Amino acid sequence: MTTSEPVRPAAPRARAVQASVLAAFQLVEDARYSGSGRRTRRRRARVLAERAVADRRLLRDLRAG
Repeated sequence: MTTSEPVRPAAPRARAVQASVLAAFQLVEDARYSGSGRRTRRRRARVLAERAVADRRLLRDLRAG
């Protein structure tokens, strides 16, 4: 390496900012879904499925990043 070449980072940059934004969004969604009132079993299962999909997407994005 010569002095005219840029220094390469030792590790790829993490997308911590995006992960923080997604985590904050997930907290807001969790608060909305865990609000007052009774839920049917079907509704509760749907919420859990949506949350699982969101978690998998976040994990996939973090691995790809």
